Amino acid sequence: MFTGIVEAVGTITAIIPKGEDVTVTVDAGKLDMSDVQLGDSIATNGVCLTVVKFDQRSYSADLSLETLKRTGFTQYQVGDHVNLEKAMLPSTRFGGHIVSGHVDEVGTIIERQPVGRAMEYWVQVPSHLSRYIAEKGSITIDGISLTVNDVRKDSFKITIVPHTSQETTVSSFVVGHKVNLEVDVIARYLERLITGQAEDAATPESRITMDLLQKNGFA
Repeated sequence: MFTGIVEAVGTITAIIPKGEDVTVTVDAGKLDMSDVQLGDSIATNGVCLTVVKFDQRSYSADLSLETLKRTGFTQYQVGDHVNLEKAMLPSTRFGGHIVSGHVDEVGTIIERQPVGRAMEYWVQVPSHLSRYIAEKGSITIDGISLTVNDVRKDSFKITIVPHTSQETTVSSFVVGHKVNLEVDVIARYLERLITGQAEDAATPESRITMDLLQKNGFA
């Protein structure tokens, strides 16, 4: 699990096709690699990747066909920069929100406009994801925990402060740029609890309703 607080910006140094799969190597930049072990997870532009090889400055990971279908990795090239975050520890300050590293879909930057010292972006999303995105809710874009500031039918707005631009890849976002999206996992579980039907007819119907959630401050 991750928090969406980017620790470093890395650089892709190799992309090696292996049948339908791909192995990528990333120069970890200023990411502390001293405690990294084989099998550890590192969120790479929001994608939870398992370390299969590493040294003091870089790591390699395998990407399955499913990962390639769901994320922007099919468009990445050697030299591209990526946001990095190691899996959180029990003692880690929880600075962002719950991030699994399991990307839902790829979105597209459709508007970009400066507002004071900040920059506003509108991101278009596949229509089936819109219901999970709420104003002032959380969303992960390329591994960055961000706040949704406004919503339209199939898009949402984020506001990026200078610090975030300096410490992540956001400064490279232009209109047409593709980004990895992970919606708030709580929204997904709430939907399942409210609308899911028991597969086994013998299973008692859930007593969790939208009215119950609203009364207790969960919706």
